[in-house]
Amino acid sequence: MENIEVSKGWTGGNSLKKISSLGFVILSIFIALRNFFNYADYFNDSPKTVPVGSLALISLLAIVVLLVLVLFFKIQAFIALLLTSMFVGVGTGMPLGDVTKSIQNGMGGTLGFVATVVGLGAIFGEILEASGGAQALSHTLIKRFGKEKASWALVMAGFLVAIPVFFDVGFIILVPIVYSLAKESKKSILFYGIPLLAGLAVTHTFIPPTPGPVAVAEIVGADLGWVIFFGAIIGLPTAILAGPIFGKYIGEKIYLDPSKFLDDEKTEYVELPSFKMVSSIIAIPLFLILANTLTTTMAKKGIIPGGFLVDLFSFLGHPFFALSLATLIAIYFLGLKRGFSKDHILNLSTKALGPAGLIILVTGAGGVFKQILIDSGIGNLLAQKIASSPLSPIVLAFIIASIVRVTQGSATVSMITAAGILAPVMEAFDMSAPQRALIVISIASGATILSHVNDSGFWLVGRYFGMSEKDTLKSWTVMETIIAISGFGFAWILSMFF
Repeated sequence: MENIEVSKGWTGGNSLKKISSLGFVILSIFIALRNFFNYADYFNDSPKTVPVGSLALISLLAIVVLLVLVLFFKIQAFIALLLTSMFVGVGTGMPLGDVTKSIQNGMGGTLGFVATVVGLGAIFGEILEASGGAQALSHTLIKRFGKEKASWALVMAGFLVAIPVFFDVGFIILVPIVYSLAKESKKSILFYGIPLLAGLAVTHTFIPPTPGPVAVAEIVGADLGWVIFFGAIIGLPTAILAGPIFGKYIGEKIYLDPSKFLDDEKTEYVELPSFKMVSSIIAIPLFLILANTLTTTMAKKGIIPGGFLVDLFSFLGHPFFALSLATLIAIYFLGLKRGFSKDHILNLSTKALGPAGLIILVTGAGGVFKQILIDSGIGNLLAQKIASSPLSPIVLAFIIASIVRVTQGSATVSMITAAGILAPVMEAFDMSAPQRALIVISIASGATILSHVNDSGFWLVGRYFGMSEKDTLKSWTVMETIIAISGFGFAWILSMFF
């Protein structure tokens, strides 16, 4: 899910497609250069305003160019977003110096927050994974729910584990439990696998500090506390619909024999941390961030007076401090106190920052794209068009993210692209903090829909469950779409009250 590169399975890349794609890019560059020579100040005695039609054309070409670069030329999303941003700047007649300044401002303004949060979250998750915390959560929940309701335990386990741990890592860690339960009960792997996947996917999509919602929240200016609040409220019923309920249905339709995935030897977990300890450590940053949002909101409404107490909670509940504290506590109680050496802790922390680095850079490039859209004037054009549109921003957010998701596959790139397009638009609307948070949920929902052969998650799940592409479409793709439509539906309903 966090793999930003597109799977090779979708684009065979025959010669005709490659030639057509190259021709389109060359034509787009020609149009951008023509606009630059026509409207840039260098070539005109007096400033000329770029016509609305030219701005609209460049904005549409930019999205297609981005998709062509990623899909057909296999250019990494970070580079593709930077190149597309330069294309927009030149194509709208911006002075070349302003283009590079916009790139720097967009990158710096976004990464100042995102790099810190994603980096700390990655280290936090790596410590939890290495300590056996994910297994501790799942085993305890299954024990408390009972074997008959193990599917409900697995959706909750996935929901909790994915808060600090990346989707694919959490899935690989917990999938042996799915094999074991399915073998013991003689039920299809999907009966237990879909609930686990739903819990992981919902949290990965909706609830910070997972990278996707953190990046979108920063780009559109949403408060993380409100995103966590709505992510939990919307995520739980969504996970239930896509998990145990759909899992029971699809498990009866498609039988996957678990015996070929699990031998008779039982996996032993030695000295797992306690459920209370792991769940408490995960809850620390969420509680502090929510407390910050609550006190700040109450102070703005005059319910409580401002001053030291509000400033204190603002500091303690800022994601920088909240995640730093949680990470240090995890290092001590799940690492050092359980026998991890200092060198081992250092190696785990360094390892965690590898996959986080790519996400951070792509997010920064998304911030560049947003800034270029604002500085080029396209943001104002989009705002005017959307303001006169019968569709609300929350609906458009879902539609834009869905289109990018289905076309190029990566949920993260879809979120960041949609957020970059909508961020300048949102400045034209007087949107409250809850409304901005619901926009984040809507974008995240659209970026989840219809996972198919161009999404790395599609192949990960299919291979681990031994499914054909057809069965993966019937199970995993439908589950992802249930999450997307349910998440958007709940967000749209809540937007009527906030």
